[in-house]
Amino acid sequence: MIAAQALAAAAARLRAAGVADPARDARILLAHAASIDPSRVTLIAPEQVEPEVADRFERLISLRAVRVPVSHLIGERAFYGRNFKVSRDVLDPRPETETLIEAALAAPFGRVLDLGTGSGCILVTLLAERPQATGLGVDLSPLACRQAALNAGALGVAERAAFRESDWFAAVDGTFDLIVSNPPYIALAEMPGLSDEVRRHEPELALTDGGDGLGAYRAIAPGLLDHLAPGGRMLVEIGPTQGAAVAQILAGAGLVDVSVLPDLDGRDRVVSGNAPQG
Repeated sequence: MIAAQALAAAAARLRAAGVADPARDARILLAHAASIDPSRVTLIAPEQVEPEVADRFERLISLRAVRVPVSHLIGERAFYGRNFKVSRDVLDPRPETETLIEAALAAPFGRVLDLGTGSGCILVTLLAERPQATGLGVDLSPLACRQAALNAGALGVAERAAFRESDWFAAVDGTFDLIVSNPPYIALAEMPGLSDEVRRHEPELALTDGGDGLGAYRAIAPGLLDHLAPGGRMLVEIGPTQGAAVAQILAGAGLVDVSVLPDLDGRDRVVSGNAPQG
């Protein structure tokens, strides 16, 4: 079978399985099976598929058809122009989180704390974009801390990043110019409505607090003024209906200039606040 035929058959199979973008996924997985860049797939379309490539492609398509995420099959996902290694131990980096990155980069910072670091995509990106900054990422999951450390090493910021197992601020000392977090904010009642890719293959600990989706913000808020330097900033990602509630939680914790920032689709996505100047 030539590559074009293999792609068409795979896309049809994924479409029948309910995959959202079957042609794109088939191209990415064929490129991975053939160890080439996805941009080169069109160049090999008229060529015969080598048997070992065909076998790998078949296995990948079979797994994608049962809704294993593409990122887990190829082992990485792009975020803010960099590829991050991912696994089922961490939440996949998502484009919406780039709103938090843009907000963080809008003002200077020297020392960053990332609460619930997961893959490390937020902390590693911020350190890569600001070469003078240093940071600490904490997570309740030791496997997530390990994944984040691997990404820090692969993307050249390991000497400026530390990772530690911690239940929010429990193992954190000192103060920071910037605290960031993308905590679990999906309400338990919303979990059944998630896609199979998310609900069955991403860590539940990183998705939901097991309650109304606001539990993480309530847990984080009391420690903010103890760990923010005077005038320091806090940025948290939120679900699109949570802006007012999270803003109230941060204001109640003593932050000032609290505001809600939209993502590129115009949905509430980040709540920011500052520690008083002292």
